[in-house]
Amino acid sequence: MRARIAVEQETKAALHRYRDLQPRTRDGRAIELVANLGALNEIPLALDVGAMGVGLFHIELLFMQQRALPTEDEQVAVYRQLAEAFHPYPVIIRTLDIGGDKPVAGIDFPREESPFLDWRGVRMCLDRPEIFKPQLRALLRAATVGNVRVMIPMISELEEVRRVRQLIAQCEAELRAEGTERAAFELGIMIETPAAVLQADALGAEVSFFSIGTNDLTQYVIATDRANARIASLYRTEHPAVMTAIEMTCRAAQRAGIWVGGCGEAASSLDLLPRFIQMGVTELSMSPAAILAAKKRICEL
Repeated sequence: MRARIAVEQETKAALHRYRDLQPRTRDGRAIELVANLGALNEIPLALDVGAMGVGLFHIELLFMQQRALPTEDEQVAVYRQLAEAFHPYPVIIRTLDIGGDKPVAGIDFPREESPFLDWRGVRMCLDRPEIFKPQLRALLRAATVGNVRVMIPMISELEEVRRVRQLIAQCEAELRAEGTERAAFELGIMIETPAAVLQADALGAEVSFFSIGTNDLTQYVIATDRANARIASLYRTEHPAVMTAIEMTCRAAQRAGIWVGGCGEAASSLDLLPRFIQMGVTELSMSPAAILAAKKRICEL
C-alpha cells in the first residue's frame, strides 16, 4: 500500500513539472490545452494544472440550479468572474445547450422521445429570444474584460449562424442606446452534427473558429445513443467515419483560415491526441484532471 502511494506521488510530481509549460510537439507545433468547466468553483482546479484558458464553459448549471432563469446581471457576474480569473488567456463560453433531458425552471420543454435529436441548443435559443437575448447581452457586457469568446452549439445550417449574428447585432445596438459598456467577441460554432461537417466550408466563412464536439459528433455519425448500454460498443470516436468527419472539418477550417479545437471525452485521449494534432487541431479542451498528462504526451510526439 505504501509503495503504491509512493509511486502515485512520484508520478504526480513528475507530471506537475509540465504545469507552466506550453506544450509543443518535437517538430515545434504549439497546442493550447484548455479546461472544460461548468462552475466557478472549478477555476482553481484548472489554474493549478496550468490550463491555458477555458475551451468550454457550460452555462447549463447556472440555469439548472435556480428556481427561475438567471437574470442578465447574474449572468454578467459569472461570465466576468470567469474571464478575469484566466485573463489574458481566452475563455470560450458556450451558449445554452439544454433540452428535454435537462429540465430548467422557466423553460417548458415538450415531451420528446429523442431529446438529443430534438429541440435543444441553438434550435431552442432561436425559438426563445427572451431566453437567448439576455445571454448574448450578458456576454457582450462581460467581453469588456478582453478575453471572452462565444460558441454556439448544435448548428446544422448556415441560416442559424446568420440569425445568431443578427441577434448579437440587435443586442449590441440596444446596449449602445442604453449607454451600457460592452465589447465585441469572437464567435465560433461547435461542429457536432453531420450537417455541420458537410457544410463546414460555408460555415467557416461566417465564424472565427470551430470546436469539434466529439461526444455528440460520434453518436450522430454512427447513429448510436451513447447512454444506451446495449449498443455502447458502437460508440467509438476512433471509428473511421468519425475520424473522417473530423479530418474534413479540419481541412475546411484551414481553407477558411480559422483555427479548430476539440472537446469532449476524446479530446483527452492520449491515444487519439497524435491523430487530432496531425489533422490540424491546435486547441484541446478537457477536464482539468487530464491536462498534465496531455501536456506530457504532446511533448513526446
